[in-house]
Amino acid sequence: MDQPTYIIGIDLGTTNSVVAYTGATPETDQTQEVRVLEIAQVTAAHTIEKQPGLPSFIYLPGHAEAGDGAFALPWNADNQVVIGEYARMRAAEAPQRVIASAKSWLCNTSVDRNAAILPWEAADDVEKLSPVAASSALLAYLRQAWNYEMAGDNSALRMENQEIYLTVPASFDAVARELTVQAAEHAGLPRVTLLEEPQAAFYSWIDVSGDHWRKAVEKDELVLICDIGGGTTDFSLIRVSEEQGELVLDRIAVGEHLLVGGDNMDLALAYHVAAKMAESGTRLDSWQMRGLVHACRSAKEGAFSGLQDRNTWPVTILGRGSSLIGNTLKMDLPAEDISRVIIDGFFPQCPENEFPRAQRRTGLREAGLVYAADPAVTRHMAAFLTGRDRGHQETMAAPDAILFNGGVMKAPLIRERIKDVLDTWNHSSGRIREINTENYDLAVARGAAYYGQARHGRGIRIRAGLNKSYYIGVAAAMPAVPGMLQPVKALCVAPFGMEEGTVARITEKEFVLVVGEPVVFEFLGSVRRQDDPAGAVVEDWHDQIEEITTLETTLDGEPGTTVGVTLEAAATEIGTLELWCVSVEDQRRWKLEFNVRQQD
Repeated sequence: MDQPTYIIGIDLGTTNSVVAYTGATPETDQTQEVRVLEIAQVTAAHTIEKQPGLPSFIYLPGHAEAGDGAFALPWNADNQVVIGEYARMRAAEAPQRVIASAKSWLCNTSVDRNAAILPWEAADDVEKLSPVAASSALLAYLRQAWNYEMAGDNSALRMENQEIYLTVPASFDAVARELTVQAAEHAGLPRVTLLEEPQAAFYSWIDVSGDHWRKAVEKDELVLICDIGGGTTDFSLIRVSEEQGELVLDRIAVGEHLLVGGDNMDLALAYHVAAKMAESGTRLDSWQMRGLVHACRSAKEGAFSGLQDRNTWPVTILGRGSSLIGNTLKMDLPAEDISRVIIDGFFPQCPENEFPRAQRRTGLREAGLVYAADPAVTRHMAAFLTGRDRGHQETMAAPDAILFNGGVMKAPLIRERIKDVLDTWNHSSGRIREINTENYDLAVARGAAYYGQARHGRGIRIRAGLNKSYYIGVAAAMPAVPGMLQPVKALCVAPFGMEEGTVARITEKEFVLVVGEPVVFEFLGSVRRQDDPAGAVVEDWHDQIEEITTLETTLDGEPGTTVGVTLEAAATEIGTLELWCVSVEDQRRWKLEFNVRQQD
């Protein structure tokens, strides 16, 4: 491939997606300016406008609605699927035809992420997409918008020929990262490098600060990154240290994957409104509730934007009668209610030893997104800072500074509440410093583009590595016992913090690999066990190690035969994990592919 012209950062967000870019060819040894792409998109029938972000919504209109060219794009006159602003607006009116939160579904281990299941619970006449296909559709749209705006007829400037950094939540496991890479490949982007979103936000701050970032933090300080977007909450800790007189940055901890964010807040507001309506005798069905959730999103964003001083925000729900307009339901949602439901419900004041509350699990539940049982972000933050979410019982880490990221953090009230809570936990003098970011919506994409320059030596890099320890299930060598399943031990194949571009080889132990017939491997992970080296065997692992997925495959070889092997794990340069079995006899190699399926 020829030398790329641009370095591109893509934030594939739960609610909004953004593309930022900078020059790939250095004019000096200094970083170059990062810009944000204005993305052309449908904002109304027969109307195209450019915006700095693309709402991550996909609208699947009926044939009659899409048949008159109402959704034509500059690069596709026959476009039948609407992505972006108009799709976001239609979510409140036709939720059964709108795919939202595709990224949250991408990491949902309880469903087959390659199955056409979205929009969730949509009618049979809607052509559904899989979470991978939906994510791919969003990326393909970004590629097409770039090529139209930036490349034209010059193939060298097309997005697929540039250096691309695609961001993912820090808590995404190896399978979710692999699926993200697959989605990019299906979208026509065969070469992408993954970057964790909290790191990208920190890189954006470094970029905006220039050399002044070194004056904003000091040696031995801890910086908490609190990233709350539409679908997930991510916590990361960065330690500032000094080597040879220079400040260096290490990402030392990543929190568990928390499916709590703006989507949960919209849902909480919707149930609040529905309860108010029920008091007056109006009950909403499931179809209306889905529309109400999207209507509450608009009210929440307006109330927390700080741009308008209003006491109430209108919420509209379409009726189900023959005259939709005539049956429209309307309610004014007090701004005070919005603040109380969200601030007190998701960011309550709590002591430092109050952790997420466990709920009794119901024997049966509906399939769908598996949200965090306790929506209180501040209690999850306490668990993260004490290490309790990673199985540790530590003295609480006291961050000296905090960097906020994600659309939820645009609300000053939420940022202030989080800082107030942290201050009550930090018994030393002084208020936690807020590291100001330039734009909560654009920071991740901008930081990803900066990171691309840093990889070429034109900027500061954060030292990170794998965000958890990874294991393979190994059947114990013991005689069969009637009525007893063969025990499975957890073998660590890739330790926490393993750096990209490195390989962990387990050569001191030999294992028996079955080839030539269908076999199953259990792939496991843990954010709790951060000290296990490659080759460590954990016998009683169920409390600290979690199942991630099942690897199902038939490895090449004579059916029914076994091969003595050692194991290798490679943390790739693009941010994924590869697992290999290597024959002791002749060095043949078998790659264990992530064949994701629904978990039973």
